[in-house]
Amino acid sequence: MGYCHLLADGPRSVMIDTGLAGEAFFIRRLFRRLGLVPANLQAILLTHGHLDHAGNLAWLKAWTGAKVLAHPAEARHVAGTYPYTGITRWGGRLEAAGRLVFRYRAADIDAFLADGQELPFWGGLRVVHLPGHTTGHCGFYSAKHDLLFSGDMFASYFLAAHRPPAILNSAPEQFAASVEKVRQLNPRWIVPGHYDLLDGARHRRRFARLNNIAWPAIK
Repeated sequence: MGYCHLLADGPRSVMIDTGLAGEAFFIRRLFRRLGLVPANLQAILLTHGHLDHAGNLAWLKAWTGAKVLAHPAEARHVAGTYPYTGITRWGGRLEAAGRLVFRYRAADIDAFLADGQELPFWGGLRVVHLPGHTTGHCGFYSAKHDLLFSGDMFASYFLAAHRPPAILNSAPEQFAASVEKVRQLNPRWIVPGHYDLLDGARHRRRFARLNNIAWPAIK
């Protein structure tokens, strides 16, 4: 129940994250279904550099020629050299094992993202820096659709929502400020990186309950 998202916009399509094992097959199939060719993908946007979000990064970059955009603090995650400390060492060990099992290949980040940066994809995407899960963790907000791709701010499935396990959160002390930023943004739809059904209103409600946010109901 981890997802990457292809935002189809003809020759200016963009991918948010790249998934892990097996996603290459589904990505190719989705391109064919939408009548896209690899050259249509203009950019790959990373919410963060954990293995389940950057697992196919090298393959997708080579297949499409698309540029990779991510926050500068994610470079060491993508390279597999992030210096985990404390309880997150266990998360680092899991990632190291996963890189071996899935034969992970690192890829260079072509351009660094900054908070508030406006990107010319899918009618406009704004970079929203949301540290907590990692220090460079970012969401991507579409004002046109009033939709936030929130990455791993939370996971939403099995009738509830929860934050990632502590062993995977490199900057947990920054979650509160990131939650407040999302509260103020107040998007109509939220799509996290891990969910059961693609239902932005449902995930918005779950995020609000998880963080005790009193948003008005969507009509």
